[in-house]
Amino acid sequence: MNENPFEILKQEFPEIAASLGELVEAQKSFKGIDNKTKQLLNLAIQTANRNPTGVQLHASMAKMEGASREEVLGAVVLNLHHSGLASVMECLPKAIKGFESHTEEP
Repeated sequence: MNENPFEILKQEFPEIAASLGELVEAQKSFKGIDNKTKQLLNLAIQTANRNPTGVQLHASMAKMEGASREEVLGAVVLNLHHSGLASVMECLPKAIKGFESHTEEP
């Protein structure tokens, strides 16, 4: 079975996935924040939401946008005083895994 949650959503609920995809594309086109910063913000949000899968995905995407390892891990650890130790400890390994899974230089 496919372990990518968005792929499962696309298979089970194609119309909803398509609408969500349109929303994501609209957010990507927002010009007020550069793409690297958007991905670092997404990392912080996913950490606060205790979503390790999202952290891993956005860590890889942040690296593709030019983020350094220090920036990626910093976006996770920044949550320590906001969302607590459990969120950071749950997500930090996935941030490392996501960053290291993307081997190409931006």
